[in-house]
Amino acid sequence: MASKPSAWRQYKILLAKDLRREFHTKDMITSMGVYALLVLIIYGAALGQTSSSLDVLQMSGGLLWALFVLTSLLGLNRSFSYEREAAALDGILLVPMDRGAIFLAKATSNFLFMLVVEVIALPVFWFFFLANTGLPASMPYVAVPLLLGTIGMAGVGTLLSTITAATRGKDILLAVLFIPLIFPLLYACVTATTAVLVGSVDFMDAFFPSVALSAGYDVVMLLASWALYDFVISA
Repeated sequence: MASKPSAWRQYKILLAKDLRREFHTKDMITSMGVYALLVLIIYGAALGQTSSSLDVLQMSGGLLWALFVLTSLLGLNRSFSYEREAAALDGILLVPMDRGAIFLAKATSNFLFMLVVEVIALPVFWFFFLANTGLPASMPYVAVPLLLGTIGMAGVGTLLSTITAATRGKDILLAVLFIPLIFPLLYACVTATTAVLVGSVDFMDAFFPSVALSAGYDVVMLLASWALYDFVISA
């Protein structure tokens, strides 16, 4: 009798399944990328009357994270669409496997897809709206809130997208649950990102407390999401 695969192997199998499907269809990344481009076009229309690029610079952290949150909502809404439509999730749940591995695999794939779009959107945003300001010396630090924010959004969003996947009006319900729940993370990431992009001499005074808050949020919420996932996906 074959032995049950370890949780690590289950995680790798499920993650590989999501990655192979996305690499074949390009469904999530393409839709999220197009949506991000459309939001940038709206930004262009809304910011066209600003008096200088410095006005946009002061708002850059908030604008970027608004873009990332809206884009991630689209991806999270689609993350379980294939499993629900093809009844693949029912088949997965019939297999005696660790439910935490399902959560971690789906959260990891969501994280990777969201991160790809964000890495593309960030330089495009800079090129269109902040090219005249020049790159600040602190620019490499922007990777820290970007990673921490995306990890938190992927973890919390995976739990909530599982809850709302089979509901009517799941698009609006996910947004109603998701945005208030990630507000502390969003506030911290906006503060840290703005401090980096503005590049003031004392940007570390705002950067490090915000990063610490983001990291603490990620640890608490990922552990809570992982612990609750067995109940949520089996309900």
